[in-house]
Amino acid sequence: MSNTSQDYHQNNQAVSESTHGHNHGKLPLVLYFVGLILAIVAFFMGDSPILQNIFFTSATLTAGYHVIIEGVIDTYNQSKTAGKFLPNSHILMGLAAIGASLIGQFWEGTLLILIFAGAHFLEDYAEGKSKREITKLVEMNPTQARRLTESGDVEIVDVSDLKVGDQVQVLNGDQVPIDGRVLSGQTTIDESSISGESMPVEKNTGDSVYASTINGTGTFKMEVTKANKDTVFSKILQLVEQNQDNRTKAGHMISKYEPRYVNLVIIAIGLFILFTPFISGLTWSESFYRGIVLLVAASPCALAAATVSVTLSATSNLAKRGILSKGSAYLSQFANIDSISFDKTGTLTKGEIQVTDYHISDQVDESYIIDLVIALERESNHPLADAILNYFTASEDLTIEVDNQIGQGLAATHQSKHYRIGKPTSFNQTDKTIENLHESWASEGKTVVYIGEDDQVVGLIAFMDTPRDNAKNVIKYFKDSGIHTNLITGDAQLTGEAIASELGIDSVYANVMPEDKATIIKEQKDKYGTTAMVGDGVNDAPALVNADVGVAMGQGTDVAVDVADLVLMQNDLEKLALSHQTTQKMNRVIWQNIIFSLCVVIFLVAVSLFGLTDMTLSVIIHEGSTLVVILNGLRLLRRVDLDSAPPKQKKHRSNHQQKPTTQS
Repeated sequence: MSNTSQDYHQNNQAVSESTHGHNHGKLPLVLYFVGLILAIVAFFMGDSPILQNIFFTSATLTAGYHVIIEGVIDTYNQSKTAGKFLPNSHILMGLAAIGASLIGQFWEGTLLILIFAGAHFLEDYAEGKSKREITKLVEMNPTQARRLTESGDVEIVDVSDLKVGDQVQVLNGDQVPIDGRVLSGQTTIDESSISGESMPVEKNTGDSVYASTINGTGTFKMEVTKANKDTVFSKILQLVEQNQDNRTKAGHMISKYEPRYVNLVIIAIGLFILFTPFISGLTWSESFYRGIVLLVAASPCALAAATVSVTLSATSNLAKRGILSKGSAYLSQFANIDSISFDKTGTLTKGEIQVTDYHISDQVDESYIIDLVIALERESNHPLADAILNYFTASEDLTIEVDNQIGQGLAATHQSKHYRIGKPTSFNQTDKTIENLHESWASEGKTVVYIGEDDQVVGLIAFMDTPRDNAKNVIKYFKDSGIHTNLITGDAQLTGEAIASELGIDSVYANVMPEDKATIIKEQKDKYGTTAMVGDGVNDAPALVNADVGVAMGQGTDVAVDVADLVLMQNDLEKLALSHQTTQKMNRVIWQNIIFSLCVVIFLVAVSLFGLTDMTLSVIIHEGSTLVVILNGLRLLRRVDLDSAPPKQKKHRSNHQQKPTTQS
C-alpha cells in the first residue's frame, strides 16, 4: 500500500475512534445476531420464567454491549474534556433497559436494546456506505511503478519513491501510478475514479494523466509532474478527511444540546418516580414502571440520528458523481445561497480561444487566402495561431518565409505580393463591409484580426473563448431558483457583457483585479446574503475563501482546489446545479427527520404521563421512529439526475432574458 493509502487509513481510523469511542469491527455485529437468537428462543420459553429471564438478560447484554459501552466511553470522554457531566442518548437507553429488567419487564428491556442496537448498526451502515463510495479509490491505488532508467531499462519501484521528472512506463491495462504528462504513445484512460466520467478519455503526447486511473489498450511513456502527496488522488483523500468531522448547522446544534437534554431527562425522571406516589396515589412499583416508560419516550435517539444518515448519504451520492465537499456544513450552506458569482475563463467558458467568425473579400480567392493564413500561422506560437490552425483546413500546403513583426503581426511575401495578419489598429485602409463586421463582432466581446494584401484589408477573423455547452442552462437553473447571478472577470467590459448577455447573467463585474474579487464577494454577501463563488484559477483563490461557499473546478489550479469548499472533479457545470438540488433535498430531509422525531417524542411523553401506553408499545414506537429517520436519510443514496422542472423560486423575479447590469 502506498504512503497516501496508509496515511488515509490511519487518519480515518483516528477520526472514527474519536467520533464513536472505538472501532466496532465485526464482533459486535456477530454478538448482535447471537443476542437476537437468544431473544427469539427466550420468547418461546414461557413455561420456565426464570430460564426465560436469564435468556432475555443474556440477549440484552450480547446484542447491546457495544452501544452501552460506547455510551459510557463517550460520556466519560466528553465529561472529562468539558469538566462536567455530559451524557449521550446511549446512557438513557442503558438506564431504560436496566430499569425494565428491575421491574421484571425483561422482554421489553431486550426489545428496546435489540431495536436500538439495530438502528445503530443501520446508522453505521450509512456512514460506512459513504466512506466506501468516496474512498474505494484507496483500494485501487497503485503501489508500484515501472520507472525507466537512463539506459532505457525498466525497474520496479514503490510509487512513494518516484520524483518529479522521473520517466515511467505504463502498460496496457495498468493503473497510472502518479500524476504526469504523456511523453510518447497513444491510449485511452478510464478516469471515472477521479472525475466521475464513465467514458474513457483519449490521451496523446502532452496530455495530463492522473494517479489511480486505469489505462486502456495502449502503452505509453510519461513524465512525473507531481510528488505522490500532491496528486489529484491525494487531494481527494484530503477532502474526504476534512468532510468526516464537519457537520451541518442542525447536526451541530443537536450534538451541542444533546448532553443538556439527557441531563434534564435523567433529573426529570428521577423527580417523577420520587414524587408521583405522593401526588397521584400510584404505588412505588407503578411509579417506577411509569418512569421507565417515560424515560424511553423522552430519549432523543431519533433526533440524534436525524442528520447523520442524511448528510452521509448526500455526500456519498455527490461523490459518486464527481462532486466532493470538505464537509456537510458547506453542502447545507450551498442549498441556501442567495447569490452566486462565476469566474469567466475556464469556468463559464472552455478556456480555449476559438475562431467564431471570418470574412474574406470577394475581390480575392478565399481558398488561396486561407492557405496563406494557415502557412503564416504555422510559424507563430501565439494562442490565436492554434485557434486558426484548428479551425481552417488548407487546400494546398504553402511554404512561405514568415517575418514576425512586433506590433505589426505576421508578414510574408508570396508570388510578388505582400501579406500580413495583425491587429486592426495596424492597418489604415479598410472598406465599409470590413468596418461594420469589425464593429459588430467587437461589440460581442470578440477579438478581431485583419488580413492584408499589399496593405489592403481583404479579410478578418474573429476569436472568442466560447461558453461551455451547458453554461446557459445552469445559469437559468439558478435564476429560476431565485438566486442572483454574477460574472466576475478580469477581461474587458465588452467581453464580459457579451458572455453575460449570452448566458443570461444578472450582473457583470469586468476589468477586475484578483485582489478586488474578494471585495466584490463581500459586497454580494452584504447585499444578498449567503454567497457562493465558482472559479478555477489562482486569481480566484481570495474570492473562493471569502465566499460562504467556494466551488472549484477540479481541473483548475491546485490553489483553487485547496481553498474551495466544494470541488467539481469533472469540469461539468451541470454538476453544480445537481449539487444545489441535492443539497436542497438534503436540508428538506433533515428537517423532515427533526420535526418527525420531535413529534414522536412529544406524543410519547404525553401518553406516558397519562398512563396511556406500556413499555412494549413505547419501545416499538420510539425505536421505530429512529429506524424511520435513518431509512429516510438513506433515500439520498439513490442516483438522481437534475430535475427538468425548475425548482421552487425563493423570490419573485421575472425570468425573461434581460441585459445584464454592469458594475464598476
